[in-house]
Amino acid sequence: MKKFNVIDWIAMILIIIGGLNWGLVGVFKFDLVRAIFGEMSLLARIVYIIVGISAIYVLAMLPKLTKK
Repeated sequence: MKKFNVIDWIAMILIIIGGLNWGLVGVFKFDLVRAIFGEMSLLARIVYIIVGISAIYVLAMLPKLTKK
């Protein structure tokens, strides 16, 4: 299994934050990112984009994680 570097850890943390935010949206209809940064403000959009890029990065990283 590959060891995580700094970028890997940042991507994983952002994926977890994104997942928790979607959990809040699904269960409580509460979007934490929107509550912090405003409804579709530039900062909120940047957060969503960074989390999306992190998801793509982690998907690309999956084959490396499963190798022995």
